[in-house]
Amino acid sequence: MNRQFEKYKGIHPGIVLDRELKKRSFKQRPFALSFEEHPQTFNAITKGKRGISTALAMKIERELGLDEGTLVILQAYYDIQKIKEKEIKCTPNLHILSKGLFWDTDIQQIDWERQYRAVIQRVFERGNENGKREIIRFYGTEKVNQALQESNIRDPYTIYRFNKTTE
Repeated sequence: MNRQFEKYKGIHPGIVLDRELKKRSFKQRPFALSFEEHPQTFNAITKGKRGISTALAMKIERELGLDEGTLVILQAYYDIQKIKEKEIKCTPNLHILSKGLFWDTDIQQIDWERQYRAVIQRVFERGNENGKREIIRFYGTEKVNQALQESNIRDPYTIYRFNKTTE
C-alpha cells in the first residue's frame, strides 16, 4: 500500500476515493461509467454508505494508477475499525453498575441500544453516582439528557449536576 494512504487506515475507502477524485478534478459519474459501474453504486461508495468489492477496487486502482490492493486494504482496515467500535460500545461496564438495579431481568439479555430509555431511567432513579457516570460515558451526555427529559425524572438538578461533572 502506498505510504500516502497509511494515514487513512480506519476511514472508509470511498471517502478516500472521493478525495482522490476531487484532487484530480475527476467527476464521479463519468469516472464510474468509464469502467461500466452504475453511478448510483459509485456514489454510495464515495459517501461511505457501501463497501467496495475487490473487483471494483482493482478497476479503480488501475484507472487511477494506485498500487494494487490499496483500496481493498483500506476497506479491511475500515471493517476492523467498525468491529472494534462495536466491541467497545456494545455494553456498559457491568462491574460498575449495581447488580440490584436490574434485579427483575437477566442483565446479559438487555438490548442496550433499543432499551436505552428504560436503562437510563432506572440507573438515574435507583443507581449510585458511579453507575450514573458509567451510563453517561456509555450513551453520551446528549442521549442521557434526552432520555431523562422524556422520562418521569423531572428533577432539573439531576440533569444539570451530571452535565457539569461530565464536562
